[in-house]
Amino acid sequence: MKPLLIVLTLLIFSGLGAIAAMNFTGQATPPELLTSYRYPQQRPLSPFELTDQNGKAFTNVQLKDKWNLFFVGYTSCPDVCPTTLGKLAAAYRQLEGVVDLQVVFLSVDPARDTQKKLKDYIDFFNPNFVAVTATHSQLQPLTRELGFVYTMVGDGDNYQVDHSASMVLISPDGTRVATVKPTSLDPGKLPQIRNKNLIHDVIALATHYGE
Repeated sequence: MKPLLIVLTLLIFSGLGAIAAMNFTGQATPPELLTSYRYPQQRPLSPFELTDQNGKAFTNVQLKDKWNLFFVGYTSCPDVCPTTLGKLAAAYRQLEGVVDLQVVFLSVDPARDTQKKLKDYIDFFNPNFVAVTATHSQLQPLTRELGFVYTMVGDGDNYQVDHSASMVLISPDGTRVATVKPTSLDPGKLPQIRNKNLIHDVIALATHYGE
């Protein structure tokens, strides 16, 4: 009987160990993402102060109690910005009721993007979106922290702004969670963020936040 008892005991402990390992793995496994990079160390954003399209202050306080998706650009952008905001407007409608999301368009062209211009521009895509800007001395620390880059190209009033095409997801407690990155599945075509992938990742990241 002793050999049988030993075998049974080993089987029981082996099973318990497997269950424990499965539970541990389940807790530690990050969500599967399709077009995003989740930061292994998620840090809160440093204090910042911007102005929104209604002339009101927009600070870290306005990030609380909702998910925030930041996108950098400018209203005179000929292609990336209107295309991206159009996609975000469509994605936002599908995310309503699933994730409490605030879309923040961060203009890095404060010289031309006045309050009225920002309001007219963002209202065209979705009046629920927020458009913000500030002086370059205020924008640069924030954009660096978010992982965005931008630079003015050309002289005179018709200059353009080269800028990042990614997005950054901020948690309801003001923590930088992930970067949503353009990808290219078709050789020869510009990378882009596909809406179905964006929606999948935002839901996955919001659902698994804190795990």
